[in-house]
Amino acid sequence: MSLKWKLQRLSAMSGWEVGYRVKQRVQASVEQFGLHSSVPPPPAPERTGVAWVATLPTAFNTDKYRCAADDILDGRFPVFAMSAAPLGFPPQWNRDPKTGRQAPLQFGKTLNYRDESIVGDIKYLWEPSRHAQLVTLAQAWHLTREDKYAEGCRTLLTSWFDQCPYPSGVHWTSSLEHSIRLVNWSFAWHLLGGDAAPVFQGTVGEAFKQRWLTSVYQHCQFIAGHFSRYSSANNHLLGELMGLFIASLTWPLWKRSRRWKSTAQRQLEDQMLLQNGEDGVNREQANWYHHEVADMMIVSGLIARANGCDFSTAYWHRLRGMLQYIASIMDAGGRVPNFGDADDAIIARLDPEVGDVYRSLLATGAVLFDSAEFRFKASVGQPARNIDDKTRWLLGDQAAAKFERIDLSRVTLPIRKDFPNAGYYVLGDRFETNREVRIVADAGPLGYLSIAAHGHADALSFTLSVGGKEILIDPGTYAYHTQRIWRDYFKGTSAHNTVRIDGVDQSVSGGNFLWVKHAQAQVVGLDRTPMVDRWTASHDGYSRLKHPVTHRREIQFEKQHSRLQVTDELLGSGPHQVEMFWHFAEQCAVVANGRDVRVSCGDVMLSMTLPEELRCNVHRGVEQPQPTGWISRSFDAKVPTTTLIATGRIDGAARLVTRFNIDFKS
Repeated sequence: MSLKWKLQRLSAMSGWEVGYRVKQRVQASVEQFGLHSSVPPPPAPERTGVAWVATLPTAFNTDKYRCAADDILDGRFPVFAMSAAPLGFPPQWNRDPKTGRQAPLQFGKTLNYRDESIVGDIKYLWEPSRHAQLVTLAQAWHLTREDKYAEGCRTLLTSWFDQCPYPSGVHWTSSLEHSIRLVNWSFAWHLLGGDAAPVFQGTVGEAFKQRWLTSVYQHCQFIAGHFSRYSSANNHLLGELMGLFIASLTWPLWKRSRRWKSTAQRQLEDQMLLQNGEDGVNREQANWYHHEVADMMIVSGLIARANGCDFSTAYWHRLRGMLQYIASIMDAGGRVPNFGDADDAIIARLDPEVGDVYRSLLATGAVLFDSAEFRFKASVGQPARNIDDKTRWLLGDQAAAKFERIDLSRVTLPIRKDFPNAGYYVLGDRFETNREVRIVADAGPLGYLSIAAHGHADALSFTLSVGGKEILIDPGTYAYHTQRIWRDYFKGTSAHNTVRIDGVDQSVSGGNFLWVKHAQAQVVGLDRTPMVDRWTASHDGYSRLKHPVTHRREIQFEKQHSRLQVTDELLGSGPHQVEMFWHFAEQCAVVANGRDVRVSCGDVMLSMTLPEELRCNVHRGVEQPQPTGWISRSFDAKVPTTTLIATGRIDGAARLVTRFNIDFKS
């Protein structure tokens, strides 16, 4: 970490946070020199907690889980872009499968996991050690009762205990990683049979059980002493509280367990209501993290209910609002825009094939809340769709019948259009039909708290979907800790359907997960009539320039004629270079002839007229001198797509008008 980054990170902290971090450093020093005991007291004799559902489900395609588990036993693990990473069985847990670099077993809290020269790509190291594959092995045992899968669980965990001793190495650096591992351990524990699991029988089994419980205690102790607070108190803090809470319910075996459980549940509810706005949108302004947090709420809530300590009505109401947001921005083809960061993280990988995480959440929500709208949207574009495996694992075999019994005649659509706290607005017409036009416009904050870690510089951007087909898209994320040029591109202004001035982002980045200056956006006007939707917003991100500029954008959609007009006003003085970006889905065929552009995607036709003051350039899969024309649908994977850039120079204020005519071939 450079001195510049450290100073910028320090500038984002309050005095209280500086004190908290100094205290953590002192605590780490005490632990490093062995002055803090990690040996747990003997566990209490009472039984552990109950599973998240009264009767564990069994109505699955057993071959699917057998095949997935056999791949793991053969040493093939799904790790991001490496769909079948040859990790071996058991894996080398401290070796990055992407780069081959072996991370050192030095004291975890002083290990710089951000330095790829030391650890490689930390995401690829951490992902297997979240132990989602342990759940797959346990599911295979639960469904088949074949000993090799239970033995595989024991081998996997024993090897991890051997290679990752507390408190050394990259797997003892992050409380969030500990927490997600604990959640997966809890699922696997119950799937294997809990206290009376056959894998715990005999002298060897009992020794394995005690070793597992010792590591559980160490994980809980680590999390309780290293919460992400202050400017880092985003989804990391939620995940940490979730892990500690679930572990305390699953293994309430020590005197500290009661305190851990009480503290974690109270703070988890407080943070869930704080970090998710009253309009139901997660404040990180990142849809993948919105999904993750909703998943945290579902898993924590189900386990709490099963163990007699449910959350409040407000908690469940906020969860329902979060699912309403997903349903509202999902188009008629089932697609959700890629706003903000996405890292493909899954809280509970109960389906080894993962599938569509947003549809899965809505299917779960349909059963939890008896919601016709959620059932409809979970199946949109796929009317014969059955309930997904993850929902059945979470809610039991009876969930499928409950899902089917939900009366779709009760559906009222669209669900919601305005999300004022988050700054997202849905414009358009003929929603949920094969002639739908859905525009999702963004005038929200950059992100959450002073660092806005997972936000993108996308103020006044919007996405456009027509007839359930994506046309104008948000290109996604691609990279996190490594490949800085790509990290900067995908989170920068040029990767979004908005305007850039003088070649700089609307907000100022100080690092991979640090913004030091935030553009402030606001909605100026919103009018909806049977004939027209009109949305106007502005942001001040370019007020920092030598000649300050305010960007004001109006989006007007004429419903009867399916005409869209985007008017960009640049209010200021002095000379400026202007770039206007339009990013198309990879399935779109784009042909530009001067200012006139023709776009086709299936039966959708789009004619586009660019501002006369600008000249048009078409880019696809460009890497130098800077990336342009890419989309990332999943972490560490990208493919070329078409980006139009309209460029020019202005002197003083300017008004730039872009027109779209939408039509269908038939």
